[in-house]
Amino acid sequence: MFKKRAGALLAAALLVSALAACGDDEGGDAGGGGGDGKLVLGFAQVGAESGWRTANTKSIQESAAEAGYELKFSDAQGKQENQIKAIRSFITQRVDVIAFSPVVESGWDTVLKEAQDAEIPVILTDRAIDSPDESLYESFIGSDFVLEGEKAGEWLVEEYKDETEPVNIVELQGTPGAAPANDRKAGFAEVIKADPKFKVIASQTGQFTRTDGKQVMETFLNSNDDIDVLYAHNDDMGLGAIEAIEAAGLEPGKDIKIITVDAVKDGMTALSEGKINFIVECSPLLGPQLMELAQTVADGGTVEKRVLTEETTFTPEQAKEVLPERQY
Repeated sequence: MFKKRAGALLAAALLVSALAACGDDEGGDAGGGGGDGKLVLGFAQVGAESGWRTANTKSIQESAAEAGYELKFSDAQGKQENQIKAIRSFITQRVDVIAFSPVVESGWDTVLKEAQDAEIPVILTDRAIDSPDESLYESFIGSDFVLEGEKAGEWLVEEYKDETEPVNIVELQGTPGAAPANDRKAGFAEVIKADPKFKVIASQTGQFTRTDGKQVMETFLNSNDDIDVLYAHNDDMGLGAIEAIEAAGLEPGKDIKIITVDAVKDGMTALSEGKINFIVECSPLLGPQLMELAQTVADGGTVEKRVLTEETTFTPEQAKEVLPERQY
């Protein structure tokens, strides 16, 4: 009697186990994502500090919806602690893939090790980190910020190639510690250092925002009588600076030549009007490429460690041509 009962219990247990295994195969939830089989992507955004960032967020949200993924989105409001909290929340929720655009370059090893231990792949977007342990993330998709700085410097060198007098430059830097701020500064400095006539007479952060760009430019104008060129690490700071320049009775693009990075619609409009002289493009439309990478790593596939976005530069004449069809 006991043997028969034990045998029946064993058979029932085996049946339940088999049904559970079938459920795992069809539900697609073994990777910790959504029970409906959708890939679940946790994305921790820097914030909404500029037109570029707003376009970047829109691209990611629209691309996730188009791909049929579930997107868990967090806005860090420019604070690293908020991004770390969001990443830990994604780990707790057992998302399939984590992606984020780091507020600053350093201080990520601990939380990314937690994601690694949870076997959740991580993708960096737009900005890099300075960790020596590249195993903490699968891929970094974004621009070459050093190259962007170099392009800005090369235009300046060509523009002033026949000038013999000193060329006084003021620089509006991005968020301190952020990869684009560090690299755009470094690339620009590397190009212009070959000619001693180029002098950066003031360099200060404008936090990538239009408001801070205006305020810092006001300070530059009050402190320096002879400014020839403004190099702004993004369009928004450049646009804020234009307001300060005009308020000071000067003509942006003529009295002070202006170079910016991004090529968002407001920046391109100012470029087409001659208020900005040169823009180096940094495309925010990373959504489609991010979704492809997320699917590949979620499936256990191999991806390139560094994925570059294709970008160009614009003069006022080129801006007039492309502006009507500009997506951001």
